[in-house]
Amino acid sequence: MVPADEGGRLMRTDLLDDPVDGLDEALAAVDAFDDALVAGLLRPQPAQTDGLAALVDALAGTPLASLVAEAADKAAAGAAGEDHFVALAAARTALMGSVHDALTARAADITGRPAAEETVWSTEGEEPAANVLAAARAWLCDLARAGWQGLDHELVGGAAPVVSAMLRDPALRRQATLLDGFSAELAASCPGATLERIPVRRWADLWSRALLLTLPGAARTPARSTATGRLLPLGVDVQEHATAVQAQVHAVFEPADGAPPRLVRAAVSAPKPDTVVGAGLWQLLRPRMSLLTAVSEGRAMELDAMPVTSEGDLLWDDQRARAGESADPFATARVALATATDPVTAPLDRHPVRIAVPVLLEGYAAEREDDGPVTFTVAGHRLAVDTDRVPAAGPLTPEAIAASGACLGLLRWDAGQFLLQPLAVETTVRKKTVAVHAGAWAGGTADKAGARAEKAATDAVAVLRERAGRLLRS
Repeated sequence: MVPADEGGRLMRTDLLDDPVDGLDEALAAVDAFDDALVAGLLRPQPAQTDGLAALVDALAGTPLASLVAEAADKAAAGAAGEDHFVALAAARTALMGSVHDALTARAADITGRPAAEETVWSTEGEEPAANVLAAARAWLCDLARAGWQGLDHELVGGAAPVVSAMLRDPALRRQATLLDGFSAELAASCPGATLERIPVRRWADLWSRALLLTLPGAARTPARSTATGRLLPLGVDVQEHATAVQAQVHAVFEPADGAPPRLVRAAVSAPKPDTVVGAGLWQLLRPRMSLLTAVSEGRAMELDAMPVTSEGDLLWDDQRARAGESADPFATARVALATATDPVTAPLDRHPVRIAVPVLLEGYAAEREDDGPVTFTVAGHRLAVDTDRVPAAGPLTPEAIAASGACLGLLRWDAGQFLLQPLAVETTVRKKTVAVHAGAWAGGTADKAGARAEKAATDAVAVLRERAGRLLRS
């Protein structure tokens, strides 16, 4: 056990290595179904029917049992229709949701934090164009029939008109983004018959999620309320892709009405050219959210009726926030993190990849062999540190992590184990304790390396904006 805060709350690190009941069986059923999608379900072979049967067995005794059994029978005969593929996608999503729930419960046992109250999810809202969603659903079913080995440019190109139609409707932006990214990834892998390696689980994840998001009600926005009080940032998780970037701030929110503190998130994203990398990313994000400056300066923010979803996501509006007093993230973690309630997760978002639990670790022994991975040994238990997730857009490095004595990060689960993604560390420099944050450059920096990267990005962004302006004028 490791002290998690000054109030004496203990973090159960001994639970990191304990097996979770039913986890391996659920993932084995998912993997068996995913393997069936590789060759496609137009003319299934015996191995594929075995994969479908594994999914049926895993859902036996649940409300989905008869529906999934019928769908699997039709798929095994090569006669599955849209409703059958939807049922199979729902069954797979339910299994991954059960894995998410089991791991989330284990993470709650590890941290000892109270759970948030169950939420009644909203069923209100206008339905988007049904014909566009039906076209998306038809394309996704064709993918399942062809399988990943049957991919070709003609099949994948069928998504283009669907995405174009979706982008015209703001209510379908979520589905359009997913479908656009998925189809682009598939197009880059064509023809499927020549692929040496297929990301089987990833593509099955994207396929099943995209298919369920075409159903009525899936596009409705989550229930919202407002948040008034003090926001205490913990750290920034930066997610970068070739054409887009997102910064997600994890924070503790203390309501002004005296209600218990809770964990919330605030995200900002922006499209980006592939020439803007490293610290230059902040130039794309900074103007969109003042919270990034507060994170960089180590300040709290005072919120006034800030919209917040039932999942704990702040819908950021700069007009409803102002900079507050200084707030050290490590002090926040030591005092408030242990009693803050964890957010709930919407039904369709229940997936192990969504697990990102803020934690504070202290008193560990950090190990790193040469330039290899970093491992923390905490009270005799080893915890892998995911330094690959540490962004180049900040001063936090694997070297600083390996030399640290305290780490504020996100507990995640990947490849069958819990991992720690560092957001900030405390290390000793010239006999003084110094904090190094992944988001330290979010609001600007005087750091020499950061300043050089910003300068290079400034030049690149200026050229791109000038070219864009010239195109618009013409």
